[in-house]
Amino acid sequence: MAVLMLVWCVSVFLLLPSATAQATTFTSNVDGKEFTTFSFPKFNKPLLQLPDNLTFSGNATIAQDGLQLTPDSGNRPEIFLVNQAGHAFFTAPFVVWESKSSSSSSNSAAAAADGKYVASFSTVFKVNLFRSNLNKTVKGEGLAFVVASSNARGPPVGSHGGFLGLTNASTDGNATNGFVAVELDTVKQRYDIDDNHVGLDVNGVRSTAAAPLAPLGIQLAPRNTTVDDGICFVWVDYNGTSRRMSVYIAKNESKPSAAVLNASLDLSTILLGKTAYFGFSASTGAATYQLNCVRMWNMTVEKLHDGTTTTATKLAGTSGWKLAVGVLCGVAVVLGVVAALYIRKRRRRSGGDPSSAFNAAIDFRKIPGLPKEFDYMELRRGTNNFDEKMKLGQGGYGVVYRATVVGEDGRSTDVAVKQFSGANTKGKEDFLAELRIINCLRHRNLVKIVGWCRQNGRLLLVYDYMPNGSLDRHIFGEPGAAALDWKQRYNVVAGVASALNYLHHEYDQMVIHRDIKPSNIMLDSAFNARLGDFGLARALESDKTSYTDMAGVTGTLGYIAPECFHTGRATRESDVFGFGAVVLEIVCGRRVSCSDLPGWLSLLEWVWKLHGAAGGGRILEAVDQRLAGEFDEVEAERLLLLGLACSQPNPGERPRTQAILQILTGAAPPPHVPPSKPAFMWPAMPVALDGDDDDSETPTSRSSMLLTSSSTGWTKIFQVSKEHDVAEKDVAAV
Repeated sequence: MAVLMLVWCVSVFLLLPSATAQATTFTSNVDGKEFTTFSFPKFNKPLLQLPDNLTFSGNATIAQDGLQLTPDSGNRPEIFLVNQAGHAFFTAPFVVWESKSSSSSSNSAAAAADGKYVASFSTVFKVNLFRSNLNKTVKGEGLAFVVASSNARGPPVGSHGGFLGLTNASTDGNATNGFVAVELDTVKQRYDIDDNHVGLDVNGVRSTAAAPLAPLGIQLAPRNTTVDDGICFVWVDYNGTSRRMSVYIAKNESKPSAAVLNASLDLSTILLGKTAYFGFSASTGAATYQLNCVRMWNMTVEKLHDGTTTTATKLAGTSGWKLAVGVLCGVAVVLGVVAALYIRKRRRRSGGDPSSAFNAAIDFRKIPGLPKEFDYMELRRGTNNFDEKMKLGQGGYGVVYRATVVGEDGRSTDVAVKQFSGANTKGKEDFLAELRIINCLRHRNLVKIVGWCRQNGRLLLVYDYMPNGSLDRHIFGEPGAAALDWKQRYNVVAGVASALNYLHHEYDQMVIHRDIKPSNIMLDSAFNARLGDFGLARALESDKTSYTDMAGVTGTLGYIAPECFHTGRATRESDVFGFGAVVLEIVCGRRVSCSDLPGWLSLLEWVWKLHGAAGGGRILEAVDQRLAGEFDEVEAERLLLLGLACSQPNPGERPRTQAILQILTGAAPPPHVPPSKPAFMWPAMPVALDGDDDDSETPTSRSSMLLTSSSTGWTKIFQVSKEHDVAEKDVAAV
């Protein structure tokens, strides 16, 4: 019994913060007025099991750290994304107006001529309207912030399409709807001003006021996500005294000084009662669809009483000891039973799980945006007991198998199952790194993770199946793999560059991949590139620009930048070096080791020699002969020069990914590359941080010394893999 009580006490202290941290709610006083504030810095899946926080209806759910109001699916958007609608509301209602007779003395004096005192409120939320990666040509329909009389009914039947989940053809405009909405609309209906606007809706979707967003440089659900990720910040302020609503919108968290929309609005004449619910609604159409996601939501509401006690008042005002007692009593019973069963099970076991310490140290539920957890037996059946015939690939991390599992639609679907060498620490570290990082990333050129499994020491990740396998099979002439034509090769380079730019500059944290190589680039059914294998990847804090692995330099020989062997640090510049090696391999159809060219130590040396010969006139001789001359010479020269520029021995001379994308699209000329390969200088001139050289990618001068073997006083540990017999001399030569 003493053990049970001990387990109970410890568990209470561990579990209470996890449960209460989902939504922060508190009260404050400003100028004699009381306000209630609730905050969702992000949305975790446990919120689905906490009805006191949010109420979901329709297709709304939580995934990828976001409030997904319509489905977030990478499968066949014409089936899974069309004609959808969803609601998510803060569960507690708020009193938003009171009559003069029931107002407090201070509010009574401030009541308007109609004898009503209306509460003020303000909110800010971060939205991401994102087109489907499988069809960038369509978008729709939109998302709305809603102030509603009720949250009980969910999206009305037929409220998909232009009705934004709010009304339908029969009820649109009816006063009995009792709602106000601020819409972010991405499809032009006959009554809309355009397909990119903010509007104020009262009881219907025909906006009473609207403003275009194009003049502000804001595009909802942009088509080109390499330059615009679709994220916006929206502020809605309501002044209960003047009874006006103001809407602000920006691409970052800095609130603009001028409102994009400012309109008169009397909530007391619109709502069906004195209380209101705050939340969101969104929809997609029959041929118009997008991902409608809220990433963050903060709200402050003036607190009125009107002689009643709403759920919101109770939530913010409940005494801490009453809440604690209620939770403790419930937890005590449940955990007491669990602890007894656990002790009994331990006594009956002759041995322990070899990964028990690992499992106990990691609370997988706290990993942001955790995808579906698969049952091990399902994956075992799907791979035919991990049959050798189902094997797709193998590496230092473990083995990848093809599997057939039940998909979201209840039908069989193919996936790739990555089984880690979980018995060793390195396998566990790679598993955790990949699970933590890649499940938070969203980009069309990244392999998408769909699930994971951790059972009895086995560690597995489940990904979308890539029917065309890895890039190396196609560019190096593996039997049975189709050779890529020129258009496909150029598209692969552009796709990898876009993914790398997302990791380095567009995601919330800077992510260093640390293992860019052809075998880690997958090809989907249309031969589009998908960068994968994030086992070595690391997400850096905002004040960091590099990552140092205490185990030493990691990666694959031939793709590791030379400075890494001296600093032990991985940076964006070292990722770009690996990208440069891949570009040369794609164009030339040869491995970095260049073993099929007698007398040459590396592919880089050979291409650079051709570039310097005859004034650069021979560089096209490096193009893969299997193309039989069927390629664009201008594009080929552009890629070869880009590959050389990214392979510059000195990191400060390599272009950043933004410049790489401009070069690939033709918006910028090919980079200047000296006729002979520069010597590796160390220490090199420090690479400028973000903001220091955004307009100039290449430093014009540096003061360095040539590093010789006798000038070194360092010792480093190298943990690198040799791919396809790449010798260590290849790295030394580079």
